[in-house]
Amino acid sequence: MSKPCIICVAITGSLPTKNNNPAVPITISEQIESTQEAFEAGATIAHCHVRDDEGKPTSDPERFGRLLEGLRQHCPGIIVQLSTGGRSGAGQARGGMLPLKPDMASLSVGSNNFPTRVYENPPDLVDWLASEMIEYGVKPEIEAFDLSHILRAHAMWQAGQIAARPYVQFVMGVKNAMPADRAVFDYYIHTVKRLFGEDAAWCAAGIGPNQIVLNDWAISAGGHARTGLEDNVRIDRDTLAPSNAALVRRAAELCDRYERPVADWRTARSILGLPQAA
Repeated sequence: MSKPCIICVAITGSLPTKNNNPAVPITISEQIESTQEAFEAGATIAHCHVRDDEGKPTSDPERFGRLLEGLRQHCPGIIVQLSTGGRSGAGQARGGMLPLKPDMASLSVGSNNFPTRVYENPPDLVDWLASEMIEYGVKPEIEAFDLSHILRAHAMWQAGQIAARPYVQFVMGVKNAMPADRAVFDYYIHTVKRLFGEDAAWCAAGIGPNQIVLNDWAISAGGHARTGLEDNVRIDRDTLAPSNAALVRRAAELCDRYERPVADWRTARSILGLPQAA
């Protein structure tokens, strides 16, 4: 298989702390440095959250703006994807950074259970976030925690609420949500191809020890892969990951195993239908 593989690095998320792994980047400068290393290792999408001065998640547009500026300066060409996830804020505050016009933003189109709470994505908020992404020319990445989320993304696309063919990411291994189940994973691929076309691009992310499992499944099946310290702070049960770059290199090794070139930023932008210049 010679199809290039896009590697996305989720650099920090909302939950991991330096107590979990000292390599987790918290400040803006740490995130920029960590992303630059991951970019040089082969990542071409940076999935980004920001933290406040106490290291807690926030949707502060000013912090997102500084991160976006730094990434564009130090990682020229990288696709910056900002998170509109629910751990960082509530209601429309979750989309307060969209006027910054990042290349992409995450879009969860339905609710589901998380380890200790319900991840709420009510229809009116989903519709508003989607409309803001159209307004500011931001490509959504559909975060599919459940089969229904793929179907909902298709309905939104047909209704014109998503401007271009959706890029769907399967998220598996979150406790109380969809586990890393190969039969379900294969059906997700089948559903994406049935709804969006045989050549539709898709991605997969695994949480914790499922990260390497989903990397392997996605890369071997012709999809794209997400890695990074947001989802997993370890190389294995006994070893903390030394950096985001180390997890990117691990995914790149799987690309070599399956004879898939790692997509550079120009190729990744072409695959996703994004402009060649940010």
